[in-house]
Amino acid sequence: MSSGPSDPPRGSRPVLGTERLFDEHFDLIAGKRVGLITNASGVDSQLRSTADRLQRNANVELAALFGPEHGIRGQAADGAPVGSTTDERTGLPVHSLYGPHRQPDDAMLAGLDLLLFDMQDVGVRFYTYLYTMALAMAACARRGLPFIVLDRPNPIGGLELEGNVLEPDFASFVGLYPIPVRYGLTIGEVAFLFNEAFSIGANLAVVELRGWQRTSYWADTTLPWTPPSPNMPSVDTTVVYPGTCFVEGTNISEGRGTTKPFEQLGAPYLDGFRLADHLNELDLSGCRFRPVHFQPTEGKYAGEQCQGVQVHVIDRAAFVPVRTGLEIITAVRRLWSGDFAWRIPAGGIHNFDRLAGTNAVRKAIDAGTPVADILAADHPAQEQFGEERRRFLRY
Repeated sequence: MSSGPSDPPRGSRPVLGTERLFDEHFDLIAGKRVGLITNASGVDSQLRSTADRLQRNANVELAALFGPEHGIRGQAADGAPVGSTTDERTGLPVHSLYGPHRQPDDAMLAGLDLLLFDMQDVGVRFYTYLYTMALAMAACARRGLPFIVLDRPNPIGGLELEGNVLEPDFASFVGLYPIPVRYGLTIGEVAFLFNEAFSIGANLAVVELRGWQRTSYWADTTLPWTPPSPNMPSVDTTVVYPGTCFVEGTNISEGRGTTKPFEQLGAPYLDGFRLADHLNELDLSGCRFRPVHFQPTEGKYAGEQCQGVQVHVIDRAAFVPVRTGLEIITAVRRLWSGDFAWRIPAGGIHNFDRLAGTNAVRKAIDAGTPVADILAADHPAQEQFGEERRRFLRY
């Protein structure tokens, strides 16, 4: 199931794992009773749903669907529990993996011969689909049930590593394993890493991509973008998300409830012109900041007028999203110290610390440590991870 001996030129369309399953590797599922973990992003380059293609094929039985955060059709808000139901399109049972259960139980897996996984991720540690996959792999490992990942491109490339490696004490469903914020792997490569490095021990197969280059962002592939979650509407969102998602852990709006989630950030107490001027003076690599006014329809400050900035990426290759996100937070923390606050939910652990996978970053920002110094402290663990990941690269 390798990707072949040569890569096509930049701008050509990779062959997705789901396409290779039907065209080249159907023997993996022929005559089987199959469960599928998927959502609205589980489509091929012609926007045909993997679930639909399986159901219509007489040589395989699609018996059940499993849905992640946001649900099988991507309709639920972030963090909202999703119930199990019957899928209106296929008539199949849908087992929710983002409600009372985060992992398939024996009843859900009963009668299945294997479990397929086909969803688009975004290449960032705190995206929950990684851990839906990992927990499902562990459930299959306990039952001896084969687990097959249909690989997809990492939309922000497969080379760059950014951010700290998660500390085990801060493990949660937005970060279960010690990997950096930006880990530079496809979802199939992540499955290999999780399975071996973290001893899941599943009977794992990955139907690999053909023709994907590690240097490629999604925009280089000519593939259509299908939002994997409600607030990931465009490929531009994926580029900034590794850094601006940290804003979720503060009282700054991350732009949910606007047309530019994670690209525009603000709050009622901010002066967007002052913030944009300050950030542009930092001359951060690959981006510029534009003052914006917006009124979210949901999330933080719903119905309130906010000011802030939009992050405009002018050079993807030079852009450093994690540093950019932390510089935005640091600037607001310093310039509006009387208004800025970290979010502390009912559980008592800072939202920011869950995202960061440590409390060291938050404490360093509070202490006035320059962001460049905060990130420099991450390099040793990041380099160690980089060496470990080499053996799981398939492209």
